[in-house]
Amino acid sequence: MNNPAAGQPPRLWLGYLSALGVVAIWSSFIVISRLGLTSGLTAYDVTALRFIVGAVITLPFVILHWPRHVAWKNVVFLIIFGPGALYSVIMYLGLARSPAAYAGVFANGTIPIFTALLAFTLLGERLNKIAFAAIAVIFAGGWMVGAEGMSADSVKSIDGVIFFLGGSLMVSIFVLGVRHWKLTPKNTLAIINLPNAFVFLPIWYFWLPSTLETADIKDIVIQALFQGLGPGFLAIIMMTHAVHTLGPTLTTGFAAWVPTVAAIMAIPVLGELLSPLEWVGILTVTAGLSLLIWRR
Repeated sequence: MNNPAAGQPPRLWLGYLSALGVVAIWSSFIVISRLGLTSGLTAYDVTALRFIVGAVITLPFVILHWPRHVAWKNVVFLIIFGPGALYSVIMYLGLARSPAAYAGVFANGTIPIFTALLAFTLLGERLNKIAFAAIAVIFAGGWMVGAEGMSADSVKSIDGVIFFLGGSLMVSIFVLGVRHWKLTPKNTLAIINLPNAFVFLPIWYFWLPSTLETADIKDIVIQALFQGLGPGFLAIIMMTHAVHTLGPTLTTGFAAWVPTVAAIMAIPVLGELLSPLEWVGILTVTAGLSLLIWRR
């Protein structure tokens, strides 16, 4: 058995810390976003708030760190499939329709599965038996977290699941692109926020439904600061660093912890309680992720 504490360079541990930071932000993203969407803001409003703040704080990165070593068509591909406006709208529409636990399971718990499949199909990267078993365990545990709600809830929640799966696929495509085209964290900040804000904000202002004028100012401030600084800034830096340090499969394997953390956070914040089966699923996901890390 490999012992991560022995003989590994500090940079590897920084990769692990970055991956854990992404878990913390993505889990908070699910809970805080659903809180904002259930308080009256539209999915388009929350997306706009995210990119207003994100574009302002990352403007220097566009000027200094635009990835000039990457062809324009590839940059546009990453802008579209990265954690930008399209991804944000998809996720927020899902969260407006489904409980937070669903997002954790289907938007994040499936990322390592999509990533492994795409890495095999596009890059020829094969999983060993332990990694394959770990992903299977993660999937089984994630399904336990969402199974009871899936059987009891409405078609509207099923629609939410479809949105979450789409978001999961986009993240998987993005992390593989970041590694393939060797983008640094500063490069990813340069291509995500300002280009997406430039395209999305005029569309939102002139054509999309908005409740921003009637929303509580507290809700607006919370969403703007968290969305812009959390998933719009820190998570992009940490995810990019983790992908280069740990590889795409292991990095996205950490996303399997998001259902656990988000479900626990949703208890005090959203009042969404967990059943015994969901707790078993949480422990199963944790075991699967531990196995995925151990096989490294």
